[in-house]
Amino acid sequence: MISIKQVSMVLPAAGRSVTILDHLTFDIPIKQTVAIVGPSGSGKSTLLGLMAGLDRPTSGSIELDGTDITTMTESRMARFRREKVGYIFQSFHLIPTLTAIENVAVPLELSGERRAGERAAELLAAVGLSSRMEHYPVQLSGGEQQRVAVARAFACRPPILLADEPTGNLDSSTGAHVIDLLLSLHRDCGTTLVLVTHDTTLASSMQRILSLRDGHLESDSMPSHSEFIDGVVTGARSKDRISSVDYSSSALPAEPGP
Repeated sequence: MISIKQVSMVLPAAGRSVTILDHLTFDIPIKQTVAIVGPSGSGKSTLLGLMAGLDRPTSGSIELDGTDITTMTESRMARFRREKVGYIFQSFHLIPTLTAIENVAVPLELSGERRAGERAAELLAAVGLSSRMEHYPVQLSGGEQQRVAVARAFACRPPILLADEPTGNLDSSTGAHVIDLLLSLHRDCGTTLVLVTHDTTLASSMQRILSLRDGHLESDSMPSHSEFIDGVVTGARSKDRISSVDYSSSALPAEPGP
């Protein structure tokens, strides 16, 4: 699903070159949940942005769903990202002049969805925000804004979901709810989930942990609760944790018929 081959990122700074990522190589199979951890400055967010095609590596290749995104034009990458990748920013990145339902409808409208408004309403209901659809971001709490961001990221049902510190700006209780929601949607939609985090508890709830340090892959491990079933890694206890939160619907609405 995601293949990173000898990826390096080198940037100029104060008249010299700074290596952010140094020849990283790893694969992430379909439907796996992965945490990328490491100290500040280790290259975590840079790596996630490269996976999303938001930037290009200095060298190496990145394949998503069998397609090399490092050779794509900007316009083709934008179309590909809309179809294949959902991205959740730490600071939410909601459009302040649009309501919650309008924010979620944006990617649906861009993809040509005829029922964009109706679908957006269903998505917000799935994350427990039926009563907040007409509110603007400034009228929502941090946790509510992040749930709008989650609904928007899942709007086009991308096979890959990337999240940069999805709980970084939230209190512990709200952050736990957001993560339970992400894992629930991952389970119901079969999405490959990759997130950057400093939260060791959150990282340990993923099926796999990639640890970066100084741009290098320091370790690649699987928490003890993960296990292999038919060659695919699954989190055996994820459902037990997810069940502690009850939104109005834990699953995203089904795709509309023709």
